[in-house]
Amino acid sequence: MNSSCCQIFSSSIGKKYLMALSGLILAGFVFVHMLGNLQLFLGQEALNSYAYKLQSIPAVLWGFRAFLLLATVTHVLTAISLVRENRAARPKPNAEEKFIQATFASRGMGLTGALLFAFIVFHVLHYTVRITHPEYQDMHYILEKNGKEVQVHDVFTMMVSGFTEKWISGTYIVCMAMLCLHLTHGVSSLFQTIGIRNTAWKSRLDGLAIAYGWTVFIGFVSVPMAVLMGVINLPG
Repeated sequence: MNSSCCQIFSSSIGKKYLMALSGLILAGFVFVHMLGNLQLFLGQEALNSYAYKLQSIPAVLWGFRAFLLLATVTHVLTAISLVRENRAARPKPNAEEKFIQATFASRGMGLTGALLFAFIVFHVLHYTVRITHPEYQDMHYILEKNGKEVQVHDVFTMMVSGFTEKWISGTYIVCMAMLCLHLTHGVSSLFQTIGIRNTAWKSRLDGLAIAYGWTVFIGFVSVPMAVLMGVINLPG
């Protein structure tokens, strides 16, 4: 049984399914994360309450993070493996024909994927473990929970402080544009892998993938833009 599973997932079709499954997980997380970020518009109390709920059960939180890490590593490793297989199968491709048939998003999947992975590492160091900006550790907020005052990390102030730095907002916006391109092609490819992107549905599903990519882009970028434009400011 184990041997059969290994053979399936070591095959090209198996790796494509792993890519699709891990991509689906990551695409779903991206959307949920975007919705969480948009709570910045609801104010300091709302965002910090949301963050407190997420962090109130550490075992669940870190279990979820480990699951996301596994999905990310699986996605990256299968992508690298499939690229190597494709190059080995076609050592001398017709470069001009391949360039014409491929979309801009599909041609840049490797580059956008690599840059996004680097951005994720920085993003985690910046806002999650707060190594790049240790001063974020001292940002606190008092919430009222069950008639008691609870001191929590002030995620609202941390995010606004971060996006006030123009180079961070600029980097974030560029990376979200790359994420939009990556998702546009990735979601479309996911539909193809699971076999529903046929001739009749191709244009509709491609349109859905484009709409999803742009929705994520606009949702994420609206936060740093609001900070830079003064729509959202530091409390006090």
